[in-house]
Amino acid sequence: MRALAKLAPEEGLTLVERPVPEPGPGEILVRVEAASICGTDLHIWRWDHWARGRIKPPLITGHEFSGVVERVGPGVKRPQVGDHVSLESHVVCHACPACRTGNYHVCLNTQILGVDRDGGFAEYVVVPAENAWVNPKDLPFEVGAILEPFGNAVHTVYAGSGVSGKSVLITGAGPIGLMAAMVARASGAGPILVSDPNPYRLNFARPYADRLVNPLEEDLLSVVEEVTGSGVEVLLEFSGNEVAIHQGLKALIPGGEARILGIPSDPIRFDLAGELVMRGITAYGIAGRRLWQTWMQGTALVYSGRVDLTPLITHRLPMSQYREAFGLLASGQAVKVILDPRA
Repeated sequence: MRALAKLAPEEGLTLVERPVPEPGPGEILVRVEAASICGTDLHIWRWDHWARGRIKPPLITGHEFSGVVERVGPGVKRPQVGDHVSLESHVVCHACPACRTGNYHVCLNTQILGVDRDGGFAEYVVVPAENAWVNPKDLPFEVGAILEPFGNAVHTVYAGSGVSGKSVLITGAGPIGLMAAMVARASGAGPILVSDPNPYRLNFARPYADRLVNPLEEDLLSVVEEVTGSGVEVLLEFSGNEVAIHQGLKALIPGGEARILGIPSDPIRFDLAGELVMRGITAYGIAGRRLWQTWMQGTALVYSGRVDLTPLITHRLPMSQYREAFGLLASGQAVKVILDPRA
């Protein structure tokens, strides 16, 4: 089979030939039909500081994908051969304190597909059967491929007291920030403000936001005050940008909620007393998806048609054109780029 792999500690990936793996006990073999490039994959491609400290080549990358169950290993009752599945990327231990208290999404021994073990940039991949989420067979594979990152957005929007009837500021209009705008709109939030310096991506938020803000052209805090009269009740932070994080916290009303998924490249400094403590701000760190609550919430939105993810799929390319695909994502002139492993 063909696969896209990190073979050496250097920039780039390589298209390689590998044997089709065999599923062991409790595992399934998935024929991958669509795979999506994530920002994490871009870090691995660039071989940046994070990737150098985490990735151990050789490794088949990719953790956002969907396909068809080709074979099942001993002991597997569900899913069944022929089922259409999306894959939860976090392989958990079920034994650590986090798992034993139902917090599987922060398992102390998590292995991530395409990061710690072979992933889905391949024609076939073996995964634990419990990591498969069975989709209706009429759901497009490309949509199934982005249900995993969609879960990050759902988890962020639904954390804490939710967003229904609340004013919301979204900082960062990357794929997950845009998905969060969709979920917030479908969940009755308002007004919704979305801030990002990339005009191409910011424009994708237009159908779901009451106000778009390019912070390079407008003062974000002034716009928030103009729209809300005081500040927003909820901050959904996806940028990982230090300036945006500070602005987002300042935009909150006292007693507001900050839900933070964006990860800064380096440690940042902030005024703990002035920005959080004395203003009574509740901050949530958002990691992955709650298993399996978030999958139930997210697929309910997609299957019902309340959220349509297809506008965010801007490019579809054969895996043989992977260099062009990664270049598109790196340029900022794409949202979700889908690879076809068979082309």
